Amino acid sequence: MAKKAINKLLENHKQLIHSESLKVISHVQREEDDWILNTIMFENIDVPFKYKRKKQYRCLSGQKVNVTYYPATETIAGFEMEIMNIVRIKVS
Repeated sequence: MAKKAINKLLENHKQLIHSESLKVISHVQREEDDWILNTIMFENIDVPFKYKRKKQYRCLSGQKVNVTYYPATETIAGFEMEIMNIVRIKVS
């Protein structure tokens, strides 16, 4: 059932990418306005992945997760940096 939902999401939004069983090496949560901003780094991937939640989430460090995301850029201290915005994340 979940595969069907992911495939439909990928069909409707061509810019989305889905990856499975990525190992989390770093998971940081910090408050930003009324949101909790989550930043995740994966093993063998040098780009940070980000998502927001209203409440704090359990720590994902060391876990393997499935993620659906899209590439974006963010300007930090005058430098453009590639990031990935997570649309869906689930422990695999």
